[in-house]
Amino acid sequence: MEKSITIGICFTEANFSNYPEWIQAAQENIEIVILSREKQNKEDLLKCHGLVLTGGVDTDPFFYEPSLAKYPNMPIAWNRQRDQFEIDLFTSALALTMPVLGICRGLQLVNTALGGTMLPDIEAAGKQNHRAMAGKDFVHAVQVVSNSLLNELSKQTEGIVNSAHHQAIGKLAEPLLANCFAEEEITEGIEWKNKKDRSPMLCVQWHPERIANKETNPLSKNIREWFLMEAAKYSV
Repeated sequence: MEKSITIGICFTEANFSNYPEWIQAAQENIEIVILSREKQNKEDLLKCHGLVLTGGVDTDPFFYEPSLAKYPNMPIAWNRQRDQFEIDLFTSALALTMPVLGICRGLQLVNTALGGTMLPDIEAAGKQNHRAMAGKDFVHAVQVVSNSLLNELSKQTEGIVNSAHHQAIGKLAEPLLANCFAEEEITEGIEWKNKKDRSPMLCVQWHPERIANKETNPLSKNIREWFLMEAAKYSV
């Protein structure tokens, strides 16, 4: 019988059910704990073997550029309480050297929490739109950086992914390495520069949990398998 693995997934109002369905993928040994700012259940992270930072509303500029009050395609309202709750979870996961997987907003939150900044709106910067349109994700090519963790686990140097974001990393936080790019130098993935004695961590700007071919695409399937492998190691 396989050892039970518990994964903490941050609640989001944006298609939350996709995340536990993708993580579990009908495996009976995987349990899910929903971590939410409404419940303020940070202590439940201690039950977990891995943390998933999910997609959703833009991170409040308070955390990276407090003077920024308005920008194109900004949300009706930010959720600073969610931001702080998830930054605290991320900080705790690092202290525990727990595996971390960041998806879309999750990638942006990690960069912000570690001292990076955001490009507030991709199109306003003169670059191609990456937003979902008419309910459909934007589909585009990416180039994977050789010898990166993402390259190692996916065995890919390029691929096709789905995006639903209008922001991108501006200044990359110092401890991080960009491991994947779309056209126009849009960062699509990050990991640690120096992985020694750190939490296993991978963050991607696309949505592997809902990509059309997630069962076979190495930029979804292999990411999930890597994350669960690291969570299983953490549980030993």
